[in-house]
Amino acid sequence: MLKKYIYIALSAGILLSAASCKKILDQPVLGDYPQDKYFTSVANANAAVNAAYVPLTFVSGTGNPIWVLGDVSSDDAVKGGLPGDQADYDQIDVFNILNNNSAVEGVWARYYDGVLKANFVLNGLANANTAIPEASRTLITAQAKFLRAYYYFILTNCYGNIPLRLNVATADNTQSPIVPQTQIFAQIEKDCTEASAALPSTWSGADLGRVTKGAALALLAKSYLFEQKYAQAAATAQQVEALGIYSLTPKFTDNFSATTKNNTEAIFSILHTAGLNPKQGNGLNQSFAPRGALNGYGFFLPTQSLVDNFEKTASGVVDPRLDYTVGRAGQSFFGTPFDPSWTSTGYVTKKQIQPLTEIPAATRGDGNLNVEAIRFADVLLIEAEALNESGNSTAALIPLNKVRKRARESYLYDNTLTGAGTVPAGLLPDVTTTSQTQLRDIIRRERRSELALEFQRYFDIIRYGSTYASNALRDKPNFNYNNNRFFPIPASERSTNKGL
Repeated sequence: MLKKYIYIALSAGILLSAASCKKILDQPVLGDYPQDKYFTSVANANAAVNAAYVPLTFVSGTGNPIWVLGDVSSDDAVKGGLPGDQADYDQIDVFNILNNNSAVEGVWARYYDGVLKANFVLNGLANANTAIPEASRTLITAQAKFLRAYYYFILTNCYGNIPLRLNVATADNTQSPIVPQTQIFAQIEKDCTEASAALPSTWSGADLGRVTKGAALALLAKSYLFEQKYAQAAATAQQVEALGIYSLTPKFTDNFSATTKNNTEAIFSILHTAGLNPKQGNGLNQSFAPRGALNGYGFFLPTQSLVDNFEKTASGVVDPRLDYTVGRAGQSFFGTPFDPSWTSTGYVTKKQIQPLTEIPAATRGDGNLNVEAIRFADVLLIEAEALNESGNSTAALIPLNKVRKRARESYLYDNTLTGAGTVPAGLLPDVTTTSQTQLRDIIRRERRSELALEFQRYFDIIRYGSTYASNALRDKPNFNYNNNRFFPIPASERSTNKGL
């Protein structure tokens, strides 16, 4: 979790060092990089690993367009905004995707930049480096391994078979062939396993916010799930739970509120802090907010299909996560009456949005909400799915029903809900079926509601297979599972990397 304690230090001094590090990393390849000239102190090593966190951030809505590849491509959202504004994002939505598409190029460049920065740390802190004490080298190396694993997890889910770069670019290794996705996942497993063995369960003091053992294990569990290694996925998710650190927050919205963002559910958070120079606030706050008085760009509009996914009782009471996730007619939008002119779908997103009382219109693009990359609810649903797929459907009910219980019990903790204090009859009852097929569909639906608009729906759709994907995206012009399972390797990479 990249939290404010790191950022405060970065803004004052370490960020200057990290910026200097970035200048080193961004230089054209002239020969071997001088690791012995840079990694000569713990301060420099920490500055380098701090720089490796930076590509995670969303200081600009267009600077990190994983939301486009992860959700606009899916059945959960469309781009929205004015016609022609970020037109390449519209092309993702209709699967008219060229290899010079700006979102395709942007995610590739940003996450490989993260790989580069992590490799800079790992190469510089190799065992031959005796200038850094072993204890510091171990902790800094473990963070870099986790970060490299996370960047590769995003990259391989976006692009499939890709180059595997484990060293800083030199004149001899810039031409990198693609390798099978299985090899990318094997490296992710290795990095996560080694990182989890070396990282602490928690940090304290000025180090609060760095990645932890729980984050490494959670990413490992998620990787196993995507590889269909279900027994390993379930066991690793259970290791996260066994740490005894994480629990579901009483209210679902605690994960998307600036006042409660550093909570027991946050396993791997990407922190944003408003009001710093250089800017480190959440730019999605402006990209996703409605246009007009709220000074947003109106991007990222939820679909009717997503809204219909949320369960209702027989009397019409809807899963409370719907109105925590989606703005719609008849409901207040952070204290502002909902205006139908804001949206072409009938809905606007609420995740990553802050009310004007927290971030005024003039500084709308400098929010202080974290982006929750991995929450404990995700880990519970990983465990449920993995147990069901490995033939233990009865055990899968336990983590699944924990997620549903938290959702329905919002009525016990949120006084703004009509009828608060009592859970409405029939709302999100515990699931009891042990039919693997039925439970599979229930878990997939639950995952979609719980993690809606958190930039990962498309990757779930694809890993569920051709039949599911073709049905989910049946209204998407041009979608073909075999052709569109992965996004194209960008034109810029093809023009410079002759090893492809």
